Amino acid sequence: MPPYELHTLIERAERVLAQLEAWLPPAPPPIDWQAHAFRWRKRGARGWLDAVRNVARIHLDDLQHIDRQKAVIDRNTRHFLEGKPANNVLMTGARGTGKSSLVKAMLAQYADQGLRLIEVDKSDLADLGDIVALVGERPERFIIFCDDLSFEEGEASYKELKSVLDGSVSAAGDNVLIYATSNRRHLMPEYMSENLGAKHQSDGEIHPGETVEEKISLSERFGLWLSFYPFRQDDYLDIVNHWLREHGCTAESIDAARSEALQWALERGSRSGRVARQFARDWAARHV
Repeated sequence: MPPYELHTLIERAERVLAQLEAWLPPAPPPIDWQAHAFRWRKRGARGWLDAVRNVARIHLDDLQHIDRQKAVIDRNTRHFLEGKPANNVLMTGARGTGKSSLVKAMLAQYADQGLRLIEVDKSDLADLGDIVALVGERPERFIIFCDDLSFEEGEASYKELKSVLDGSVSAAGDNVLIYATSNRRHLMPEYMSENLGAKHQSDGEIHPGETVEEKISLSERFGLWLSFYPFRQDDYLDIVNHWLREHGCTAESIDAARSEALQWALERGSRSGRVARQFARDWAARHV
């Protein structure tokens, strides 16, 4: 082949490669293992751990009137860090009562002891196996956090979660736990019509339909279930007072805020910790 033809062929090949590179997604950035928290990101078929630079800080003392739940999850997390047996945790119940904040408080409490947090969206649960494999050889202890977890009819991504929790031939690894929050105890919708599949035998034994068994089996794979309940009025006001003090309000200002704090909750239809904190921010901004 004459030199000029070889040169032309090389130029054409380089142009084709340049066009292909423009279509391909860029390589994921290297993982910053010095970070304390990560989010699982996806670009096309590629996923990677993206370090969270500004981690939301909340401490155990900021979470009021959920003492039993705090004690249970704190004990479980300490056992996990100490290399002792520990359970995956499902937290269910009323919105704004501290479920997600409790997970963040665990990170604030134990990050200096090697605890790390990986937040995974429900849409990315199919990648759980890849995430577990990615951190499997790391010395840190990882909590995979799935917030507001629930599945609608026809969704199949819960099957990967079931496998990682308990049921796959490969273990999840001693340095990984899953903490999830949900407003549903069984994570998936259930219908009265599903009970029509139950068969009543002459010996009295009941065989529930397979659909019901499939739905219940997911939540049963969590070793710990923690329930959260709506706050009473006095509990709500205690939380408001706590955050007002945190924002530097005086005792007189806190006393004066009571009536407006109750009105604030009434307008939002909820006496939750989230609503209490939102009110405290608004009041403090106007009175400090």
